[in-house]
Amino acid sequence: MFSLATWNINSVRLRQGLVERLLREEAPDVLCLQECKSPVEKIPHEAFAALGYRWMVARGQKGYNGVAILSRLPIEDAGDRDYAGLGHARHVAARLENGVVIHNFYVPAGGDIPDREVNEKFGQKLDFLTEMRDVFHADRPERAIMVGDLNIAPREDDVWNHKALLKIVSHTPVEVEHLGAAQDAGGWVDVTRKDIPEGKLYSWWSYRARDWDAADKGRRLDHIWATPDIANAGHDSRILRPVRGWEGPSDHVPVFARFDLDV
Repeated sequence: MFSLATWNINSVRLRQGLVERLLREEAPDVLCLQECKSPVEKIPHEAFAALGYRWMVARGQKGYNGVAILSRLPIEDAGDRDYAGLGHARHVAARLENGVVIHNFYVPAGGDIPDREVNEKFGQKLDFLTEMRDVFHADRPERAIMVGDLNIAPREDDVWNHKALLKIVSHTPVEVEHLGAAQDAGGWVDVTRKDIPEGKLYSWWSYRARDWDAADKGRRLDHIWATPDIANAGHDSRILRPVRGWEGPSDHVPVFARFDLDV
């Protein structure tokens, strides 16, 4: 059995202390981070290694994007892909000794206007998702886990108000359709919703809210998926809402799952 978590940290150096706190208190075997905003060589890996996370596979950029996989279990670099040719560090993969490949994604947010004709960032987001679909269709993954900030809340109960957010980037029908196509192409199972099939679930609350907890206008933007051959091994899904209340928090919180697989 191993545990896995995904977390958009919104600057791994700025929030190094929060990462260390999570590693001490929750001790996932594997922690996938997005929006690290750091070159790989400046990620504070020595501090994480001192807590037992000796292995790291990462792709970085100065000041924005960036993805990293920290692990207490041996992992090897399984590559990356520059989706949509953006030149961004938004994907990295690592392989466990049991052969399971973990893909860590940071899908573009897409800007504020859900129209690719007037908002280049929204078009980039749709192109990124389209390439994900095509890659999964061409080489259907097996024994794989996919996690990350996918920047889309696909279900009506993944947002605080479905009708109010239909024209808001992250919950528009075209985004949900594109994400669904990528999911279907890989046969991916949404492990979180397999375990928690009903009810409102959020992993992100805006910094703009004066009192995020009381307003509770959240969205489930962070996901853990698995291929059908190992999806039933996934369980114990949970979202650590209290982390949003830690001092100097990210606007995202960690999402967890356990997998009953030999490692």
